[in-house]
Amino acid sequence: MKKHNFLDSFIYALHGFRDTFKSEYNFKVHLAAAIIALLLGFLLNISIGEWFCICLAICLVFAAELFNTAIESLADEVSSEVNPQIKKVKDAAAAAVLILSVFALICGVYIYVPKILAIEF
Repeated sequence: MKKHNFLDSFIYALHGFRDTFKSEYNFKVHLAAAIIALLLGFLLNISIGEWFCICLAICLVFAAELFNTAIESLADEVSSEVNPQIKKVKDAAAAAVLILSVFALICGVYIYVPKILAIEF
């Protein structure tokens, strides 16, 4: 078995990100939302604390989506048949993504809506 160096770990992680991006529609949706949130942050000149909240929310959603994809892929490999326990695991992982996505949305609304409403046209 080949011993992996420190750089290999980053390469494998990037492969995981790339593969998830290629195969998961929801990951692309989250990435688009993250890009919009970051652009809004620059346009609305948000504070350092607000940047922290936005970046934390983005990272949490990405991490949850990656974990969800990993769990679903492993579960599908273990059994292709309908299995109530596997369904329970997959549903729980999907629920984690949902919870963090709602959290990210709430953060965005809390930070951006007042700034957008304060813009004078």
